[in-house]
Amino acid sequence: MEQTLNQMNPWWEKNNFETGIIRNKYLKNLLLHLEKKEIIFITGLRRIGKTTLLKQVINHLLNSVEANKILYVTLDFFLFKDKSLHQIIQEFRKLHMHKISEKIYLFLDEITQIKDFEKELKNLYDLENVKIYASSSSASLIKSKESYLVGRSRLIEVLPLDFEEFLLFNNLKVSKADSHLLKKYFEDYLKMGGLPEYVLTKDTSYIKNTIEQIIYKDVIALHHIKDKDSVEKLFILLCERAGKKFSYSKLARILGISVDTVRRFISYFKDVFLFYTIDKYAKSLNERTFSPKKIYIADIGIKNVFAGFKDKGSLFENLVFLKIKDKNPRYYFEHGKEIDFIVNNTAIETKYKNVIEEKELKFFNKAKFKRKILISNFEELKNIIMQLEKTDVQK
Repeated sequence: MEQTLNQMNPWWEKNNFETGIIRNKYLKNLLLHLEKKEIIFITGLRRIGKTTLLKQVINHLLNSVEANKILYVTLDFFLFKDKSLHQIIQEFRKLHMHKISEKIYLFLDEITQIKDFEKELKNLYDLENVKIYASSSSASLIKSKESYLVGRSRLIEVLPLDFEEFLLFNNLKVSKADSHLLKKYFEDYLKMGGLPEYVLTKDTSYIKNTIEQIIYKDVIALHHIKDKDSVEKLFILLCERAGKKFSYSKLARILGISVDTVRRFISYFKDVFLFYTIDKYAKSLNERTFSPKKIYIADIGIKNVFAGFKDKGSLFENLVFLKIKDKNPRYYFEHGKEIDFIVNNTAIETKYKNVIEEKELKFFNKAKFKRKILISNFEELKNIIMQLEKTDVQK
């Protein structure tokens, strides 16, 4: 184990290590909690950059903390398969002669690979002088153990690159004089999406390999699914429907499987941050429960690779959803017409490049909500959260 730990922690021997391009909004958030006791869980889609962020926090920490007080481990490594977290950390303390009273910093990649990880983390938190950052690609495994860590942890979900980050990763600096170029770059962003490595390499095989890993390792293998074909076909069908309403029963008929099976498979996709669903805006819980849901994909680049680059309006709507998803949006549907999102008492309609029919605009303007926001371009997309926060203040 000693050799493996040394390989995973090159800073112990003052060796250089790759930290990638800085995603400031996430790194700043993670560093804000550096001196706090709470355990920080970094979650999100596989290959979204969670490991890179852990390494960036470590790189920052090396400015003020001894290198041998920092431990990084990739817990899905085969050597750790039958090891407890306690055993790994004891080996680390023994290796560097650290007393229990000495503060150490733990960066635990893919924490859910450890059996009873929540109990081990609780014991570490309660009994030792540690600061813990942990990553996971599974929402359900973290949420199902939350009761053990109430008051001890915080969850930070990492999303694909937004448009500003897309420009940064492509080294595109646009002056005010050249702002007209942004429209072309945004079209590129609509096509590429925001998976960091894909944006850098432009290699579609990277996306295909990522999805193969997610479907086979994180869904089929984890849940012991025998009907692999239906899982794959359902994934494609959901890619095609991203940004639209869907019916569990219709998907079940298309695939020739039960409605319960479709529900279960979609819940697995949601657990690994591949898709998200929202409910209809309705006062009745019964209506919300039984009305069709809308589905959105974690990254529009994935949709484009598997379902083709088309319907820019749906792609743009998907981007808006990713911006506001933490605000618990719902969609509004009445008299055969729809408003994309309702957040609190604000109606939000997305119409890329202002392509909106007169009837739709009339319906939107007549809807009985306190405030209405129409989003049609990347500047308005960028400012949507600020607009919503302004609405909250005005209440």
